[in-house]
Amino acid sequence: MVLSSRQLLILQVIIDEFIQSAQPIGSRAISKKEGISYSPATIRNEMADLEELGYLEKTHSSSGRIPSEKGYRFYVDHMLLPFHLSEKDQKLISAVFDYEYVDFEQVVQKSVEVLSDLTNYTSIILGPEVFEARLKQLQIIQLSKTSAVAILVTNKGHVEHRSFTIPAEISGSDLEKLVNILNEKFYNIPIIQLHSRMQVEIGNILNSYITNVNLALKYLHGALFSQQPDNYYMSGMTNMLLQPEFNDVEKVHSIYSIIEKEDLMINLLRATEQGLKISIGQENKIDEMQDLSLIKATYSLSGEQLGTIALLGPKRMDYSRVVSLINLLSNQMSKTFTDW
Repeated sequence: MVLSSRQLLILQVIIDEFIQSAQPIGSRAISKKEGISYSPATIRNEMADLEELGYLEKTHSSSGRIPSEKGYRFYVDHMLLPFHLSEKDQKLISAVFDYEYVDFEQVVQKSVEVLSDLTNYTSIILGPEVFEARLKQLQIIQLSKTSAVAILVTNKGHVEHRSFTIPAEISGSDLEKLVNILNEKFYNIPIIQLHSRMQVEIGNILNSYITNVNLALKYLHGALFSQQPDNYYMSGMTNMLLQPEFNDVEKVHSIYSIIEKEDLMINLLRATEQGLKISIGQENKIDEMQDLSLIKATYSLSGEQLGTIALLGPKRMDYSRVVSLINLLSNQMSKTFTDW
């Protein structure tokens, strides 16, 4: 059923008001809102219809209504308006990237802290382990004419072994030359910078020694950096205590127990496609998260998806502002990491 313009307006007002107040909204309160010209009786009838359609719910303690999960989903999909962030919000995010940081991990840690401070929700950022690692040694062991093992050793003593197929267009000797050049030129650089710096800084050298440079780089990069383990950065866990929905200590404890399970959360947050995704209530498949909303967005390095930014909070999230904040942060992170 298509909602009428009057129903859309009433639904918008109820959700916007409930996001701010966390209190059920009655027909009389709606009738007093600016831009509302309907009588309380008319509004009451429309609210009853919206409840019957599943967009609103009636609480036991009052005659007012609150949004249902279906109402929030409709709001997010069809009614969310672009939010103009305040100059203060924009400056706080920009300041994260103005500072002269030593490494990528510091940027991510500061980003997750700022996001939780700005929203009063729990923020989580996934970043690959290679944020912290530097190249110590790279080695290719050719097993046959068409197969090889790439071995990556980091300054932290971590060793990655990856098997990969050598395409017919690339010779084993070319791969060996490539690895020797990388070991000589890029010893001790952050591994996360390796791919972008290979093309920019030693492109001419590689072209002099290797027949099919771009293809060789592509296969080596795929062998080394696909399926990288993730690091888990979190801030604002206690912010759940600030939300009136979570006055129940048992409910908060249940949420905490899930957030602290890093492996489970990493699997939940790891993005399979680029962009922003919002999961509301029961759309989250984990039982302990069905009173929550989860918003996540990807960020990238040189166009390649690198990690995920996420916010966890009540279903009564300020979706419009939060989406704008996450988009601004993910774009800024992508730009910074690409330009680094």
